[in-house]
Amino acid sequence: MSRAITECGTLDDGHTARGCVRNLTLVITSVGLILSYVVVGFGSAQPAAASTVSTTPLPQQVPSLTKILVIMEENHSTGQVFPSHMPYLWSLAQQFGRVTSWSDIGHPSLPNYLAIFGGSAFNNPQDCFPVPGCTYSGPSVFGQAVAHGASARAYEESMPKSCDHSDSGNYDVNHNPWTYFPVESRLCKVDDIPAGTVRAGALLTDVRRGSLPTVGLISPNLMHDGHDGSLAQADAWLHSWVPVLTSGADWRAGRLAIVVVFDEGETTEQVPFVILEPSVSHRVIRQPLNHFALTRLIDEIVGVPPLREAARAPDLVPMLGLHL
Repeated sequence: MSRAITECGTLDDGHTARGCVRNLTLVITSVGLILSYVVVGFGSAQPAAASTVSTTPLPQQVPSLTKILVIMEENHSTGQVFPSHMPYLWSLAQQFGRVTSWSDIGHPSLPNYLAIFGGSAFNNPQDCFPVPGCTYSGPSVFGQAVAHGASARAYEESMPKSCDHSDSGNYDVNHNPWTYFPVESRLCKVDDIPAGTVRAGALLTDVRRGSLPTVGLISPNLMHDGHDGSLAQADAWLHSWVPVLTSGADWRAGRLAIVVVFDEGETTEQVPFVILEPSVSHRVIRQPLNHFALTRLIDEIVGVPPLREAARAPDLVPMLGLHL
């Protein structure tokens, strides 16, 4: 059975649409619902990329958001990335939600990771190993979650062993913030783990089991996060992983949000921020925000008070229309 529909309306951010979604064809087959469309008036459409994200209809009552995965990318400002240098990520930003004026906290990488997952840039350290003089008092958002009875897990691509405190190959410990909170070292050794690949490993297993953590971090390796590799490689990595993440029970049940954010800018301090969440559609936020707003969002999903500087950050929940 198929139907063709022509539809015009307004965008979720209140702006009047300049075009229409035409020729929306619904085809019901024995394997499910296939959506194909042509967008006229919003620029070039990328249905092939968008279709890789699961569009399983949510229940009539929007479920509560109870989990968040943060995917960290590296060292590029918004204008260096969007729209053409990471077209897959741009298609997700248009399909779901993005912030147009999201800023880093400082330079180099480590203060930004500490800001997001520790609620403070602390003393704005240079990139350093997690040794005395470059470690910080807890809690982190990971420790907050566990203390609250929730779960936390960091998935580090190419990390040789759990909670590894040293660089190795394409693994950079500066991109693994949990290692910088020694009071949580026991937790880190258990749940700061090698990510694996789209074919096998801890992240894939947790996706398939519907057992992703309340607070999750995914750190691609240096070739896949835009640090040493190209933006095309980073985009391809996302294109391989996002369909996997959205195929699992956590996403299909409507309880998972996925954030893709860059740690720091290169030409400006503004960096890409994209959020994928089943109930968020074509949302554009223009208010200036920074990494502490993400810390606050993580803590709100956990159900704990915002950590350190996040207490003064704007609240993303009403801006995005999220249901907690």
